[in-house]
Amino acid sequence: MPKTILITGASTGFGRDTAETLAHAGHAVFASMRDPQRKNREHAEALRKQGIEVVDLDVSSDASVDRAVKEVLARAGRIDVLINNAGIASAGITEAFTSDQAKIVFDTNVVGLLRTTRAVLPAMRKQGDGLIVNIGSILGRVTFPFFGIYGASKFAVEALTDSLRYEVSQLGVDVTLIQPSAYPTQMYASAQQPVDADRAAAYGAVGEIPGAMFKHFMATFQAANAPNPHDIAVAIAKLVAQPKGSRPARTVVGAAFGSDTVNEQTAPVQAHVVEVLGLGHLTKVA
Repeated sequence: MPKTILITGASTGFGRDTAETLAHAGHAVFASMRDPQRKNREHAEALRKQGIEVVDLDVSSDASVDRAVKEVLARAGRIDVLINNAGIASAGITEAFTSDQAKIVFDTNVVGLLRTTRAVLPAMRKQGDGLIVNIGSILGRVTFPFFGIYGASKFAVEALTDSLRYEVSQLGVDVTLIQPSAYPTQMYASAQQPVDADRAAAYGAVGEIPGAMFKHFMATFQAANAPNPHDIAVAIAKLVAQPKGSRPARTVVGAAFGSDTVNEQTAPVQAHVVEVLGLGHLTKVA
């Protein structure tokens, strides 16, 4: 059955590909992005030519999020699926990032996700049905050196997703998480870099490692056997098509780096915690 789907951060990358994939599958897709009239005008026009609706939405603004969700509800009457894809990457010597830089990452990756979820949930609760797909990362389960701030934001998304899943399960809403590995998208090319050059320089040879890691990633992304970002869209489309209550809590996509093992070993511990709290009934979607 066709669904009405809202995707954040859909101008490029995972979001753009997912919007196109779901639209081609017959769903009514609202691709949201910042400033589709100017900054992202070309991206917006390309999506509209494919029959995809475009919405102006900035996840860092309460007013923008609320306005965009109201617009979608006014035009479509409902929102069946929210895909929280918008995000910002960050890599480098952790000490060399300022607190303001860290706030930007968390405001986008964590608080931004909460903003859109809060805006959509009242409609989903009213209709007694809905799906929220959060885009996390394998770095929300395992840690790479020099990705501490980004990883911390994705660890936060893990906790937020789990808590939401329990809290809305009896209201007919399903919440699931995609954990992508590294893929060749604009996100990595535009990753936030630390601004305190003096502190980075104080690390000597260690401070040169992030640059070497990026060169390795870029070389991997340009290789003939480079990972295909379309893997994410395929995984999301599969989740959208699955019946409510049958979706996995987490889906690793790409090179797992052990995150799949962490998922497997953590699941029974988490289930036990909820049972001990006497809240085991919240693990099943009504």
